[in-house]
Amino acid sequence: MCGIIGALGHHEVAPILLEALKRLEYRGYDSAGIATVNNGQMDRRRAVGKLHNLSDLLVHDALPGKAGIGHTRWATHGAPNVENAHPHSAADVAVVHNGIIENFNELRLELAEFGLVPSSETDSEMVALLTQHYLSGGLSQAEAVDKTLSRLQGTFALVFLFAGQNDLMIAARKGSPLAIGYGDGEMFVGSDAIALAPLTDRITYLEEGDRAVLSRKDVQITDAYGKLVKREISYIQLDTARVDKGGYKHFMAKEIAEQPNVLQTLLNAYLSSDGKTIVLPDSFPDFTGIERLTMVACGTAYYACLTAKYWFEKLARIPVEVDIASEFRYREPPLSPGTMALFISQSGETADTLAALRYCRDKADHIVSVTNVAQSSIARESDLTLPIYAGVEIGVASTKAFTCQLTVLLIIALSAARQRGVLNADDCKRLLTDLQALPGVFNAAMAITSQITRVASEVAKARDVLFLGRDVMYPLALEGALKLKEISYIHAEAYASGELKHGPIALVDEQVPVVVLAPSDGLFDKSVSNMQEVMARGAKVILITDAQGAAAAGNNTAHQIILPQIDPILTPILYALPVQLIAYHTGIAKGTDVDQPRNLAKSVTVE
Repeated sequence: MCGIIGALGHHEVAPILLEALKRLEYRGYDSAGIATVNNGQMDRRRAVGKLHNLSDLLVHDALPGKAGIGHTRWATHGAPNVENAHPHSAADVAVVHNGIIENFNELRLELAEFGLVPSSETDSEMVALLTQHYLSGGLSQAEAVDKTLSRLQGTFALVFLFAGQNDLMIAARKGSPLAIGYGDGEMFVGSDAIALAPLTDRITYLEEGDRAVLSRKDVQITDAYGKLVKREISYIQLDTARVDKGGYKHFMAKEIAEQPNVLQTLLNAYLSSDGKTIVLPDSFPDFTGIERLTMVACGTAYYACLTAKYWFEKLARIPVEVDIASEFRYREPPLSPGTMALFISQSGETADTLAALRYCRDKADHIVSVTNVAQSSIARESDLTLPIYAGVEIGVASTKAFTCQLTVLLIIALSAARQRGVLNADDCKRLLTDLQALPGVFNAAMAITSQITRVASEVAKARDVLFLGRDVMYPLALEGALKLKEISYIHAEAYASGELKHGPIALVDEQVPVVVLAPSDGLFDKSVSNMQEVMARGAKVILITDAQGAAAAGNNTAHQIILPQIDPILTPILYALPVQLIAYHTGIAKGTDVDQPRNLAKSVTVE
């Protein structure tokens, strides 16, 4: 969750670190800090809140040095304040940390016996104090770090900086991502390629258990067993690591608007040039041998899985189980022969999803992932990964990544249906033709924005909002409620429309707006009946439908948001747009920070 950057440079590093942290702030924005070594002397600056507070501090209190580390924090242990901000330091060492040290209390008690008393409430400070303890005992910097790492329980990405050492930095990872960047006589460390892209186009991703000792001219990497290893150098595609708002007021607005373009890129990758056939990697498993799918994800990606369950079961007749990653492995679910385990993660670093994947190793016949980062941990540890081609997504609330996840999952489901002989060639071609038209349909649907602005101004006054949907619209209702909660801080709940009478209708009164997702499909009449039930209790209904559905529903609703009519199979992808826009414009109406909502971070790399 936290963002890490380190640099051994030719020039003053504080400005370099600060710019990199701006690119990492989506990982956490509770506090930020920088530590440097200048002529052997170590110093640091820390500030609470958004990164501009640290920037302002550095203007008035500069931090010289050509070696340094930086951190932007998402708080776990200890409140957001200066004392708990990273880097943490002891006499001769400074440390930045992403992860959770589970045995920090045990270490705290042990270190207290040696007179090493923490100044913060964090688990991370124990790493600095423990390293200092070993340094004071006469160990070298590398030996002290190795000894410290052997004592840590939990997950971490760590970078160490040492007083008296102008050309030394040590990095280590266990459970949290970390990459090394190669410059011209410079070396860098960062949480991801986004941070490193302005500094270098050559990076190495550390593997689980790796430790790296860096100087300006060299890096030595040892694996979890202490063996010296070489890790592949990858080249960053700079266009995929661009971070700018492109003239939009917010990243979220930009990323919503980018959906037609990224969908087109995705379709170009997964469909033949004539658009008539699906193109998956040759190594993709044959679905005729798949008896069951197990799909695992968190948050928005989990709702993509719930949607895909309908597709796989309807189109391909494959039984599907969908699990929340944070609960999956604790059940110790048995996986029967013929199971494909499918993992969905935008970042490819989601800690719970990665842990679930590792549980499935040697239990599932195939491990496949759908990610937005080809070199992520989940991608590297899968038998096969399918990229979603969404490009960099900076807004904490996922938008374009969600629609791209849905589209890739639909393509997989269609391929499975064809292989299993359930879907005939003509129907498949028709759906692929409709799918090819989807970017244009998205563009046309953007016309609803002005209407949604008016709707959002009313939703912003509510304390509670109800989302309803049937069939594939039920997961979209869940996603709509999540988006609204994330961005506007309004309590929102989603229910399958048929469940309304089984309790939730007790919540409904004239103060509760009800968003009904109801394209004119085979269940539309039932959705209208549910809509009538809430209107009879005084609720203001916001109906999201197509022209045919609007005509059938009549004019009794408070608002009607009308989308282009498309095949019912494709509606979840298109109907993601209005729920994203409702959340965004409601947040704007309430004055919330839509790009960096409180208490949230983009990449959840801790359990």
